[in-house]
Amino acid sequence: MLSVDRLAVSYGPAQVLFDICFSVGTGEVVTLIGRNGMGKTTTIFALMGLLPAHGGTAVFEGLPLIGLPPFRIAQAGLGLVPEGRQVFPTLTTEENLIATSASRFGAARWTLDRVYNFFPTLAERRNHMGNELSGGEQQMLAIGRALMTNPKLLILDEATEGLAPKIRAEIWQCLTWLKQEGQAILIVDKHLDALLRIADRHVVIEKGHVVWTGSSDALAADQIVRQRYLQV
Repeated sequence: MLSVDRLAVSYGPAQVLFDICFSVGTGEVVTLIGRNGMGKTTTIFALMGLLPAHGGTAVFEGLPLIGLPPFRIAQAGLGLVPEGRQVFPTLTTEENLIATSASRFGAARWTLDRVYNFFPTLAERRNHMGNELSGGEQQMLAIGRALMTNPKLLILDEATEGLAPKIRAEIWQCLTWLKQEGQAILIVDKHLDALLRIADRHVVIEKGHVVWTGSSDALAADQIVRQRYLQV
């Protein structure tokens, strides 16, 4: 589905990504993990057209992404849940969801009713403004808003950051359900235990380089990799 090969990105004269390579297959859940500041979000931004890449390729279902504007990348089927939620504060919950509604790939799998069934709390808050929602409710809204684009690949950047443990567990359960339905997902997150349970493969990034890739079983068994690259 998604193939990234030798992706390189710089901030001005300083190169921050070096030959990033990974893939996401149909129905797979893949993670980008590593300590803060290692290039995970930069990789996501480059894939979504929010940062220019100066080298390498990223191809989604045969479509080269590098150089495309963000709206074209979204139209191709990549849906982003950004770090910090970034809901529209002066729109209601329902208006936030309607704003991104799209059914470009045939019959829409995700509709308002289905999002409300998936997140009943959002149905209860449908007339509340975005800035009136709690952090957990805003995160549910950010995920629901991305689902309303009916993405082929859902990308989540720190979707459980700053949430109470109970709300975080609800988000992980929702992602598990999505995986069971065959939704392809690319996740950036710090909660390794949860990632090991849900993900098929992991890509460890250190100082802009891919330093390890493998399955959940392999990562769980490799204490050296976890200590060297994932512990603060």
